[in-house]
Amino acid sequence: MSHGADIPADDEGAPADEDAPLLDRFLAGDRAAFDELVLRHRDSLRRLVRRYVRREEDAEDVTQRALLRALEKLGTFRRESTFRTWIHRIAVHLALNHLRGEGRAAPGVELDELPAFTNALETNRLVAAEVWAKVARRLTELPPKQRLAVELRLFHELSFQEIAALAGCSEDSAKANFHHGVKRLRGLIPDPGG
Repeated sequence: MSHGADIPADDEGAPADEDAPLLDRFLAGDRAAFDELVLRHRDSLRRLVRRYVRREEDAEDVTQRALLRALEKLGTFRRESTFRTWIHRIAVHLALNHLRGEGRAAPGVELDELPAFTNALETNRLVAAEVWAKVARRLTELPPKQRLAVELRLFHELSFQEIAALAGCSEDSAKANFHHGVKRLRGLIPDPGG
């Protein structure tokens, strides 16, 4: 399911937050509301963290820390973005901090993401499979902002507005980073007519 430009805006121009009722319940003292938020977002957080953290155990730990950080800070959440964007931003920052602490390179694209990759690069499965290993390595070589924009857009289907909020940049910068990153990746696809 895509959470992107199709999200309606409220009266103040901010994206509507489908988690707002749960946030309101939690802030009113209903602790079970946070459990529902965890159930709603845990899998997508783990997938996002796993893109950066190599070992499954470490990814689980970082995901858990992101959820705990969100629980601790929920009272200070200003709702300038959706809860989904906010908690994904926490997870990205913790994953990147983990990488810096471990001195590890982030893993490449997982094979089960081949259909998303194939569709995003507008190519066929055979061509995509042929260049898959090269592109997975190339993704890790992209500048961090380009890589983040490409991965969040292609594999997590975030809107440019959500990517900008996660990356702490303007929407135009998010679009530029995405387009420059995809341009570099497309350069790896062989010309079928050549």
